[in-house]
Amino acid sequence: ISLDCGGADDYTDGIGIQWTSDAKLVFGGQATNLPVQNQLQKQYSTLRYFPADTSKYCYTMNVRTRTRYLVRASFLYGNFDNSNVYPKFDLSLGATPWSTVIIDDADTPVVEEAIILAAAPTLSVCLSNASTGQPFISTLELRQFNGSLYYTDYEAQFFLALSARINFGADGNKSVRYPDDPFDRIWESDSLRRANYLVDVAPGTERITTTKPVFVGTELEPPEKVMQTAVVGQNGSLNYRLDLEGFPGNAWAVSYFAEIEDLAPDETRKFKLVVPGMPLFSKPTVDVEENAQGKYRLYQPGYTNVTLPFVFSFEFKKTNDSSKGPILNAMEIYKHVQITMGSQDANTMSSLASRYPQAGWAQEGGDPCLPVSWTWVQCSSEAAPRVLSITMSEKNITGSIPEELTKLSALVELRLDGNSFSGGIPDFSGCRNLQYIHLENNQLNGALPSSLGELPNLKELYIQNNRLSGHIPRALSKKSIIFNSSGNNLQGPSDSISHGTIIIIVCAVVGAILLLAVAIGCCLCTHKRKKKPSRGMCSLAQWMFLVLCKNMQ
Repeated sequence: ISLDCGGADDYTDGIGIQWTSDAKLVFGGQATNLPVQNQLQKQYSTLRYFPADTSKYCYTMNVRTRTRYLVRASFLYGNFDNSNVYPKFDLSLGATPWSTVIIDDADTPVVEEAIILAAAPTLSVCLSNASTGQPFISTLELRQFNGSLYYTDYEAQFFLALSARINFGADGNKSVRYPDDPFDRIWESDSLRRANYLVDVAPGTERITTTKPVFVGTELEPPEKVMQTAVVGQNGSLNYRLDLEGFPGNAWAVSYFAEIEDLAPDETRKFKLVVPGMPLFSKPTVDVEENAQGKYRLYQPGYTNVTLPFVFSFEFKKTNDSSKGPILNAMEIYKHVQITMGSQDANTMSSLASRYPQAGWAQEGGDPCLPVSWTWVQCSSEAAPRVLSITMSEKNITGSIPEELTKLSALVELRLDGNSFSGGIPDFSGCRNLQYIHLENNQLNGALPSSLGELPNLKELYIQNNRLSGHIPRALSKKSIIFNSSGNNLQGPSDSISHGTIIIIVCAVVGAILLLAVAIGCCLCTHKRKKKPSRGMCSLAQWMFLVLCKNMQ
C-alpha cells in the first residue's frame, strides 16, 4: 500500500511504485496542493490536513495477522497553511503512541518508520493532539515482510521504531530504496548530515565502492547496492556520533559488513566495536572475511535488545594484529516501543462502528479509547480502559438497537435519543453499571423488558415518544428514578395475582375464621352441659361462608 495523502488520482512514479489516493481510507480532513520539483517527488505534491481539535484521525488498513509489516509515514509541511507555524502533533499505531512529529524545516520531509507484527486483521495509523499548527500527512506506506525478517523474541509486546538506517560510503546524497531494495526500505546516504547526526568522523575515513556482486541472501537481506559501498578507517578507526530520538531506551541494532576490497594474502582486517562506558561491546573481534566465509559476502552481527543512550558515540578500532583499518557498509538502529494493550472493549466497539460504514462519525478508526477516545465515546482512565459512555443521539440511525451495546459491561451512560431505532428494547442485564438510559424520540415498539427494573444503579430512564405498549414492570415502578414514559401506550404495573385467586384466598380466610368461631361455641356448649345439637351452628357457618363467596364473585 502506497497512499498519496490528499491526492486525487492513482499513478505509478518514476521508480515503479504505484500510488493511490487516500480518499477511501480516511474520513475528514482537507486536501491541498504543494509545489514539487520533479516526478520522483510527485507524492509530495499534495497533503491532507486535519483540525487542531481533541479528536484523532486514523487511516485503517487491512493486513494479515501474524505477519510483519514496515509502516512508513512522511510529512512535508511546505507552509501549506501560509502561517509559517511549524506543526507539532502525535502519531500512533493503533492504541500505542508511536512518535511526536516535530516540523522544524518547511522544505524537508519528516519520515517516521516502524516494523510491527500484525495482531489483528486491521492496522491503524492515527494523528492527534496538535500542540502547534494543524496535524497533516503527506504519504502513508505499508510493506509486507516475508519469513523471519526482523523477528524478535519480544514482538508480541514491542514494535520497532526506526532511529537510523544508514548506507555508509554511498555515492552522493541519494537514498537507496525500491527497486534496489525489494522490501522498499529507505537507506539514507551517510553524506546527508544533519544536526548532531553522523558527526565526529575520524580522520582517515575514506569511501570505497565496488561493482562486483555481493552475496546478501541472508536473514535481513540488505540490498546489494548498499553492500557495494563502504567506509574504511585508513588510520585505524571509524568514529561516529548520532543523536537517537526517543532514547535512552532498549534498541535493536545491527551492523552490516562485507569485504569489498581485494586484500593481499598477507593483509588482514580485524577490528572491535568500542562504545564509551559499555565495555561489553568490545569483547567480540570482527574479521569480516572469516566471519562471512569469504570476500564479497555479508556478515551482520548485532544486538536484539541493548540499552543505548540519546547521544550514541561509537568507534570501530582495528586490533593490534590487523594490517588494515575497519570497514563499515551499513547500519540499522531501532527502538523497542512497548505496545499498549488498548481498550478491553475494542473488538465490541469495532463491531458496533462497522454497522454504519457510511457514517463519518463511526469511521474515526483506531482504538475507541487510546490514545484519544472517539468523539462519541468516553472511557475510563485505567491502563486497559473501559467504555463508560456512548452518545449516538440524533445521528439518523435506523434499524434495531445494536446488540453490541448490551456487551459493554462497564457502560454507565447510553444516549440513543433522536434517531429512528425500531424493534424492541434489548436485554441490558449484563450492563449492571448503567445509570443513565436515553431512548426517547425513536420508533421502538413492544413491551418494556423486566430486566430494566433489575439494573441496581439505574438513575434515569427516558423512553418517551416511542411505540411501546403493555405494562410497566413492577420492579421498575418501585425504583426511585427519573422516569419518563409519556407518548407510548403503556399502562401501570400489572397485578401479579389474579382476581379469582384473591377471591379464593379471602374465602378461605373467612371460612377458617367462622369454623374457628363454631369450634369455640361448641366447646362452650359442652362446658355448660347443654344438650343442644352443634349441627345447627355448623350449618349456619357454612351458609354464611357460601353467601360471602357468592357475593364477592
